[in-house]
Amino acid sequence: MTEDVKQDKEIPSVRELARRGDLVVHTAEAGEEERRRLRAEMYEIIQPVVFTQLTRKLEIKRGHTRCAVSVRMLEDDCLDRFHDDMDAVLDDVFRNAKAPISNLEGWVSKRLTAVTVDAHRRRRGERGALQRPRRIPGWLAANLGDDERLKELAADMLEFVGMEATAGIEVWPVDVWAARRAATHGDYDAARRAVLRDVATVVAAMRRRPKWYDDYVERPLGRKRAPLLPAPRTGPEMEPASHEDPADTRLTELAAVAVAAIETRMARGEEPRIVVIDVLTTVFGAAETTSAEDPVVDLADEASLDRLVATVLAIVAGGRS
Repeated sequence: MTEDVKQDKEIPSVRELARRGDLVVHTAEAGEEERRRLRAEMYEIIQPVVFTQLTRKLEIKRGHTRCAVSVRMLEDDCLDRFHDDMDAVLDDVFRNAKAPISNLEGWVSKRLTAVTVDAHRRRRGERGALQRPRRIPGWLAANLGDDERLKELAADMLEFVGMEATAGIEVWPVDVWAARRAATHGDYDAARRAVLRDVATVVAAMRRRPKWYDDYVERPLGRKRAPLLPAPRTGPEMEPASHEDPADTRLTELAAVAVAAIETRMARGEEPRIVVIDVLTTVFGAAETTSAEDPVVDLADEASLDRLVATVLAIVAGGRS
C-alpha cells in the first residue's frame, strides 16, 4: 500500500465526522484547505435537498417553472437566491452539527425552513427592508380599503424590495405578477394592465406616510444591483436565447410543473403509479405541444406505460437523492 493511499484512508469524510459528532470541532481546528474540502463535500450532499425541498417549490410559486427544473436552469437572480440559501444551510451545519448525525440529509431537511427563513430575514434587515413583509401594517391595509387583492400585491411589493433580484429595466416585476393573474383569469394583456393600475394604487397608499415609504420601500429599492444589459452576440455559434423552440420551452415548463405535482401528491401518501399517470395525463394531455398522433401518455399500451411510470419515478427519486 502506497503512502498516498494510506493518507487518503486517514482523511475522514464529512459524513463520517458528522456520524461521530466531531464535525464542528474538527472543522474549527482544521486548516483553511481542510475547511474548504469539508465545505465542498457538504455542498454536494445537501444541494439536492435544498433544491428539491425549497428552491423548486419557491420557483414554481413565483411562476418560474423553467427555473424549477434543475439548478442548471436557474436564471441569474434565482441562482443568487439559491446560493444564499445554500450558504445559510452550510453555515448552520458547520455551526450546529455537534451531536452524532447518522442521516445528514434528514437533519438538514428538518432545519431547512427555519434556517433559510432566519437568514433571509437577516439579509432583508441588512438592506433596510421589513423582515416580515407578508404582514402589512394596519394603516396600509386601511388605506387600501382592506381589498384582499391590493393587500396581497402590497405584500408582494414589500417582499420584492428586500430581495437582491431586480425587475430588469423596470422597478417592479410586473410581468411575473401579471403571469400569475393570467394563470387564473386567462388574459395576460388584461392582467398586466390591471397589475399596473394596482401597483400605482398601492404606491399611492404607501406614500401617505412619506418617511415610512422612504425607509422601507425607496431605500431598499435603491440598494438593488443595476441590471446588466445583455452583451451583443455575434456569429452563428452564439445564437440569442430568444431563438429557442417555443415548443421545447413549453415542454420544459410543463415538465417542472408535473414533477412538482407528483412529488406533492406522493408526499401525501398517494399511490405512485396512479399519481404519475394522472398528473402526466392532466398536464400534457391538454398541452398545445402534444398531438393525438404522438401522445405523451398512451393508456392503451400497458408495457409502454410501465416503462414511462418507472422512468418518471426514477427522475423524481433522483431529484430527492
